[in-house]
Amino acid sequence: MASDDDCYDYEYDYDEDEEEEEEAMEADEDGLFEDDTPMPDRPADCWAITQESLSTAQQQDLSMVMNLLNVKQHNARALLIHHRWKIDCIYDHLDRKGRDRMFREAGIVLQENINGKALPSRVVNCMVCFDEFSVGAVSIMECGHYFCNDCWTEHFKASVDSGKKQIRCMGVKCPVVCDEAVVQQLLAGKYPDAARRFDRFLLESYLENNESVKWCPSVPHCGRAIRVGAGERYTEVECPCGLGFCFACAAAAHSPCPCTMWDMWEVKCNGESETVNWILANTKSCPKCFKPIVKDGGCNLVTCKCGQHLCWKCGGATGFAHNWDSIDGHSCNRFVGEEKKKVDNAKRNLHRYTHYYDRFKIHGDSHKLEHDMLGPAIDERVKVLEALRDQSLIQDASWLTEAHRGLLQSRQVLSRSYVFAYYMFGDDDKVRTWPANRHSLPIAQGLFENYQEELESNVERLSKVLATEYGPVPDEDDVRRDKQNAMNLTKIVQTRCGEIYKCIQDELLPLLLDPMIIAAYRPRGPDKAKEFTA
Repeated sequence: MASDDDCYDYEYDYDEDEEEEEEAMEADEDGLFEDDTPMPDRPADCWAITQESLSTAQQQDLSMVMNLLNVKQHNARALLIHHRWKIDCIYDHLDRKGRDRMFREAGIVLQENINGKALPSRVVNCMVCFDEFSVGAVSIMECGHYFCNDCWTEHFKASVDSGKKQIRCMGVKCPVVCDEAVVQQLLAGKYPDAARRFDRFLLESYLENNESVKWCPSVPHCGRAIRVGAGERYTEVECPCGLGFCFACAAAAHSPCPCTMWDMWEVKCNGESETVNWILANTKSCPKCFKPIVKDGGCNLVTCKCGQHLCWKCGGATGFAHNWDSIDGHSCNRFVGEEKKKVDNAKRNLHRYTHYYDRFKIHGDSHKLEHDMLGPAIDERVKVLEALRDQSLIQDASWLTEAHRGLLQSRQVLSRSYVFAYYMFGDDDKVRTWPANRHSLPIAQGLFENYQEELESNVERLSKVLATEYGPVPDEDDVRRDKQNAMNLTKIVQTRCGEIYKCIQDELLPLLLDPMIIAAYRPRGPDKAKEFTA
């Protein structure tokens, strides 16, 4: 069986020659690198499902299982829900466990396995209400248990009211899932609203119990759900509404940073942890009222608003008599070692956080400017060049759009790589390395930081090339030069991005005690979901 991890292995062919960049810059001026630009593995198979196409998408999977196992629709649905709609798991369990055991674990009993298929007589006793009923007023499930239709109906109504999508038999400790056709038929006669809700539950089970389908997290909601192929849970997708997100955690796309690190980063940036670090590093607590005090100059005697005097060096309460060098009757040689260690750690952590956060934010801000301001300028430049197509040797301007797309994607990779570095090379308790692998970390860190530095340098160069403005009639030599430089630099930044992803996947993540996974690198950004047609 294909495991969820199968899709996380990606290949990215890149030239490790140190002279690669120089060779690329010497390429022919018209080379757009379509043939030799390194590309990742195939895009993920992803579809956008709307309310209108939901039933068709669900029926597609149901029909596949019904045809495979020759079972009714409600049995196919029970199997799929039990296996979280993973058809590959059904294949695997069928092979390893056998048909009967697989059905039994999913609460399915097939008709051919029932000893008594018919009711014992024309008049039977309901074992819930203990009244007598004719055969026509009684329903029997595939497990062989039978009860009057009134009791079944009330059981179904109570189950729907409690939100159950799979209604099990009323028999004592019976795990069998009731035939959904019987449920719908009995509910429709007495509780039509409950019948409609049950129909909706069956549809929604495809979304809520399916590891391969998730709602688009857009706000306001676009009404679509995204379905990915088997084993492609760790991928980044773009809904037709334009929102790109991580399919695994439903957060904004964040590779090459794993979901766990990204979640911690968002909590850290939006929370109060760094505020606490700043307070510890830059303030002293008044020994009387315990409010934090900031010292902005002067000597080491500080007076709180409450009137308490204290020594800034150690935070201890003192009298007022003092000179510039000392405080009467007070000595700092009794300073508590643990207190100093705590303050030093807070200062170091704050400095380290600031280092990585600044770079994360700088590249994030640059991405926004290059998207919001450079993007429209690129579009105008394309129009100018396209208008001159018949009057010059300039054949097309698509290289501008491609280079701009490469710039935006590599800028995001660069920004997020600092989040990964903050946790990977820090001492956070939630990101631990195997003790036996710790000697390998500095080597892998050096490799990662070299790739990161090269990417940063070339991203800035590409941004500078794309920022070049043309006059009403651009000079053809200038355009050709910019085209060559832009396409060469686009190839270089894509290669560097691929190297960073490969370094993280192959060299760094294996060192962690708790496994983490990143989405595959896509030079064009998240995989675009196609509309699933009903």
